[in-house]
Amino acid sequence: MSSSSVAGTPAPAPVLVVDDIPMFRELVANFLAGTAEVVTACDGREALELARRLRPRLVVADLHMPGLDGAALCRAVREDARLAECHFLMILPGDDARDRVRAIRAGADDVLSKPLQRVELVGAVSRFLADNAVRGLPRVPVSAQVTIYLAKSPGRGKALNVSRGGIFVRTDLPLPTRSEWRVRFQLPEMPKPLTPTAMVVWRAEGAAPTGSGLGMRFVELDGQAARSLDEYVYERTPVAPSLPPRP
Repeated sequence: MSSSSVAGTPAPAPVLVVDDIPMFRELVANFLAGTAEVVTACDGREALELARRLRPRLVVADLHMPGLDGAALCRAVREDARLAECHFLMILPGDDARDRVRAIRAGADDVLSKPLQRVELVGAVSRFLADNAVRGLPRVPVSAQVTIYLAKSPGRGKALNVSRGGIFVRTDLPLPTRSEWRVRFQLPEMPKPLTPTAMVVWRAEGAAPTGSGLGMRFVELDGQAARSLDEYVYERTPVAPSLPPRP
């Protein structure tokens, strides 16, 4: 790929697509054609070398690869200070909750499962490439009671917003960051409660606009629950006009 610039402006950082299976690698690259400059790698080691040289804005990597797999690649990217601005989208082979746990604990910003849908992939990539991109997913406001299962007795909180990747819970519980807890909540208009394991990734103190609370990232979430949550958030999030409507 060319890294030339126009009128002295550096070319945008590419998207790095990594998969050991050529068919899937080419499929993802074709899906993203027109969305970003794409560079491909056939395994994790080649990808890490390219990442350190090209400084991509986003890595899209398959979880299951021989040698340096997607989880190990993600951890290596996270540990490299030169790649601090790089986002990571992990592609899972299916709906196995254990794969999601590995991807999230490795530091993936988002996960998608095969078979990939073009609209979902382009939408996820476009969010990370936006000028105001942050390490987060679109959130929708909610009001739902949350139970956090602590060691001795359940704690309580109130969900203020939710994404398909996490939830913000207003609570005074002093839970440390990186700790993981089973939570239970039921979103409006959803028939069943969700009971994922969630990791505390940040804390809000009482002076924050939302009051004291916890930003929690879903770690263990079964495939059916993940799909239900995805649909719930999608139906309540405005669709970017540049993206085709979801079938």
